[in-house]
Amino acid sequence: MTRQPAAPALTVDLGDAEGPLLYGANGALYGLSDDGVPADAVLAPLRITTLTQKPEGGAQHPNGDALSVADAFFRNGGGDLYVMMQDCYAQWPYEDLGLDDYLPRVDDIVERIAAHPRADRFVVIPFNEPDQIWYRLDTDDTDRYARDRDRFLADWSTVHARIRAISPTLRIAGPNEARYDRRFLPDFYRYAYDHGVLPDITTWHELSPDSLRDFQGHHDHYRALERQIGFGPLPVNIDEYGNRRDLSVPGQLVQWVGMFERNKVFAQQAYWDIAGNLDGNVVRDSVPNGGWWFFRWYAALSGETVRVTPPRADTIDTLQGLASLDTARRRAQALVGGADGPADIVFRRIDPTVFGDRVAVTVAEARWSGYEGAHPAPRVILRTTAPVGADGTVTVPLTTLERMSAYRVVLTPAGSGVPDAAPVPWRGVYEAEDARITGGRIRTHGTVADANGYAASGTRDVGALDREDSRVEFTVEVPEAGAYDLTVFHGNQGDAPATQSLTVDGGAATTVTYPATLNPAWRGTVTVPVPLTSGRHTLALARGTGEATLDKIELTPAAEPFTAYEATLADTTGDPGYDYGATTATGTGALILDGAADGAVFDVYAPRDGYYRLTPRCAGGGTLTLAAHGERLTAAAGQERRVLLAAGNNRITATARGRAALVSLEVAGAGDRTGLATYGAADARLGGAAARERSPHASERTYLRGLGGGADNTASFTVAVRHGGPHLLIVHYAHDTRADTGHAYNADIVSRTLDIHVDGVTTSATFRTTYGRQNFWGKAVAIDLAPGTHTLTLSSITGPAPDIDCLELAPVRG
Repeated sequence: MTRQPAAPALTVDLGDAEGPLLYGANGALYGLSDDGVPADAVLAPLRITTLTQKPEGGAQHPNGDALSVADAFFRNGGGDLYVMMQDCYAQWPYEDLGLDDYLPRVDDIVERIAAHPRADRFVVIPFNEPDQIWYRLDTDDTDRYARDRDRFLADWSTVHARIRAISPTLRIAGPNEARYDRRFLPDFYRYAYDHGVLPDITTWHELSPDSLRDFQGHHDHYRALERQIGFGPLPVNIDEYGNRRDLSVPGQLVQWVGMFERNKVFAQQAYWDIAGNLDGNVVRDSVPNGGWWFFRWYAALSGETVRVTPPRADTIDTLQGLASLDTARRRAQALVGGADGPADIVFRRIDPTVFGDRVAVTVAEARWSGYEGAHPAPRVILRTTAPVGADGTVTVPLTTLERMSAYRVVLTPAGSGVPDAAPVPWRGVYEAEDARITGGRIRTHGTVADANGYAASGTRDVGALDREDSRVEFTVEVPEAGAYDLTVFHGNQGDAPATQSLTVDGGAATTVTYPATLNPAWRGTVTVPVPLTSGRHTLALARGTGEATLDKIELTPAAEPFTAYEATLADTTGDPGYDYGATTATGTGALILDGAADGAVFDVYAPRDGYYRLTPRCAGGGTLTLAAHGERLTAAAGQERRVLLAAGNNRITATARGRAALVSLEVAGAGDRTGLATYGAADARLGGAAARERSPHASERTYLRGLGGGADNTASFTVAVRHGGPHLLIVHYAHDTRADTGHAYNADIVSRTLDIHVDGVTTSATFRTTYGRQNFWGKAVAIDLAPGTHTLTLSSITGPAPDIDCLELAPVRG
């Protein structure tokens, strides 16, 4: 009998604390493009520590101006806002017009920041990548290096003094090279120390997959340099990290975040594609993908970090992680990922005074869903209890890790009873490159050798499906007869949705429609129902209209969506208590809410706009108030309430009327649309240049164009409201506005604004590009309406409004 090799082990040492959580690695470069893009609902839960944007009015990109997005950043719990000063220039690399041209720009940037009421939260970066831009410090020519080094040092001193003269307290970051430079940094810091021009924050970039191997050495070298020269320690911000293959991929992100948090440095994901989606982690502007859920988990860690020992430290694309211990809440958490196959997560030195002699274990998985693929709340894949060994150890075996996924492992004290079993439905995953391909081409993406290629499942997809006979046939096998959900991972660069014909075993064809994406490799997902008998089948996708790229398909049994959101793992308000006396239901205990000041804030995912059934579950009785989209509903423990949710993430707060031991908030349903009133283009009364246009992709084959750009270009609707109170107005819109900057790699998309006028009140909302003029999305806008008939008018005086397919309106209270 062959002995199976032991699973690799990642060890979490709860007895070796590394200090309070910094949450530093959740930053983003150009993560915001406008106030409202991304939406508050996805921005607030992450509590982003640092963000870098361009100066107000900067010409490098069309949006993302620091002062314009500052209010959105700060009101959603943001930390420090960095300003990339040289992004005042239009060209990339920046046009070198000399220091005499740059200094007046510096003055203007600093004066504007100094006048901001939150000036203390800003940081300026005077130079960006001086090793490659303006100064060429990366040259191998020793004499040239010395000349350009001295020129940079003199310019750094001049700009540093200019900033200090205007705002003595404004923090300065640098030198901000494109890589860690062991030659230049000793020269820079000796000079800066001797001349009194040290930066307040040290910054550099880690933009190679090798950074996963080399960063620890870079950081250690820098800290030794501080000690050698005699300054610091300064905060460090790796203000650009990662490659396209990392962004949106939970299993890749955990490797980067783990090493940055371990070293207590700040870090910001790189801006490779578009502004306003937190560097690849937000779908549309309010829908989470897998990467967003990983960062949501990161923000929810509490207490202190503890030492994590992976099977192979500082090694590219291997099992890595980070972990925390919160003794006050009696909770340990580990976030792990980056490898395929089995692994053991070993918790050591579990304190019996905190956890007792038995723990409850909860494991959830955040999967890769693509850059533009929605991800529901991560599925719990394991709920159990385990005795703590005599040596203070508990081993959690994870048998089928997926490299692109991240996993959250939670330990809490085990009380009486057993948790509900985690239902893990069957899933079949089939790669397009392994299918039978006619008239297409297999392409490789996102490997270490092609780090800035886009992420792809298995690093390959099938493109060039542009022939009349283009076809991809998958052989699948399902365990039992029934209804299945077929999810297709796709890309589409067209101006409109593309289609393919789906057949099962050569039967009648149905149409699969793929919304436009940023490019053929910018992965989105589409799910369609497929009835199947048990056994083997051939699923074929053949070219229809337009052209779609195929990455993989997944099959899962169709079921009504249901999630039990654990109260003890939610964000909180006030000072609630934690009770682990019972390990029933979710297995994570109960959150003790005592009065309206104590609350649990849940991030509730909705697959589409519509009504859902929300039920608070408590250990014992109690009455709670659920607050959603401005509405407040009373619900007794176990009482179901019907609530309108917007597609994507919804922040729902539960408070108690008196005292309640809240275990979970259960959310069920696929988005019931009964009660949503629809107003199409034909219902509008048009003014000015507004007009109706035909489109096969609009819901009624007609949409409205020409709105905005002047006060007279309007569309008005008569809407009837039966029950007054908070409503959601769901605007179905499209536009593909882009700036013609000629940037080397950023797609400079531009948002549009829509003003919604009702009863003398104007609500303005910002609408991100939909990647195509015929690619309609929905965006929910909260408005308050009294009972009766109202005139609702759409306009925009600041510029063109998005084209409008239709409006849907319904009260939040169902």
